[in-house]
Amino acid sequence: MDTKLIVSSSPHLKSGATTQKIMLDVIIALVPAAIASCFIFGLQALLLILTCVVSCVLCEFLSRKVMKRDNTILDLSAVVTGLLLAFNLPVTISPVIAVFGSVVAIVVVKQMFGGIGQNFVNPALTARIVLMASFPAKMSNWVVPFWYRSAHPDAVTTASPLGLLKQGAADQIPSHLDMLLGARAGCLGETCAVALILGGIYLVARKVISPVIPLCYLGTVSVFSLLAGRDVILDLLSGGLLLGAIFMATDYTTSPIHFKGRIVFAVGCGILTMLIRMFGSLPEGVSFSIIIMNILVPLIERVTRPRPFGVKKEKKEGAQG
Repeated sequence: MDTKLIVSSSPHLKSGATTQKIMLDVIIALVPAAIASCFIFGLQALLLILTCVVSCVLCEFLSRKVMKRDNTILDLSAVVTGLLLAFNLPVTISPVIAVFGSVVAIVVVKQMFGGIGQNFVNPALTARIVLMASFPAKMSNWVVPFWYRSAHPDAVTTASPLGLLKQGAADQIPSHLDMLLGARAGCLGETCAVALILGGIYLVARKVISPVIPLCYLGTVSVFSLLAGRDVILDLLSGGLLLGAIFMATDYTTSPIHFKGRIVFAVGCGILTMLIRMFGSLPEGVSFSIIIMNILVPLIERVTRPRPFGVKKEKKEGAQG
């Protein structure tokens, strides 16, 4: 029998997954949260989502044209960034500010560093932090759910659950069930925990993300909260913890590749989140925690990188004798 030995360069294991397919799965996973946000905050939520998505796609198209690079809008990564940016904004934010956030996320954070796969921090979270520093009052203007405003016209603005906890108004914090279903104040996409969990289950089932980072992140927050004598369920369901743990801490570009590195990364996110919540001036700490750990990813990868099989560690000169 005539047998041929075919030698080729790596990679030897190939997959049918493409950037477009992965991003499409992420978009599908974000749909429940988008629907929930429209139900909770009304038509204004849909307009904000469309504003962020369209402006992110347009920013990517124009910036790639100006930089004379092949256009990448069809890979759907700009759509995902637009959705995540919208989910990190209050429904009352001005469309002009939302567009400014899109420019920061796409042009500054993503394209100026080379495009998809080259940014060292999460674009949507970085844009959120820039907007928080630039427009602090507008970025913390929380409103009660749409249906509640219809029944109670006088009740329009309120504080987020973590804000109420920070103010010492524990008696005004929504119930665990309300926070699970999204009947609370907060950013557009962070309020309905059920919708976010459904999206996370879909991504894990489709093998788009590994459950290691979300579970370690949430587990670290739970342990820290328990040791501090806080309400564990409140810490898990309030703020942008679920949104950050499932959809942003798991970003391929800005999170570790190896298993041990993912654990270190997620535990670091959890510890920083709780330290900021407990001792920081801001009630929430997810955005800053993930960005800080994004910056530390190269160091984490270097320390936790597995040693190739059969390779011996080189001895330093002068170690013999």
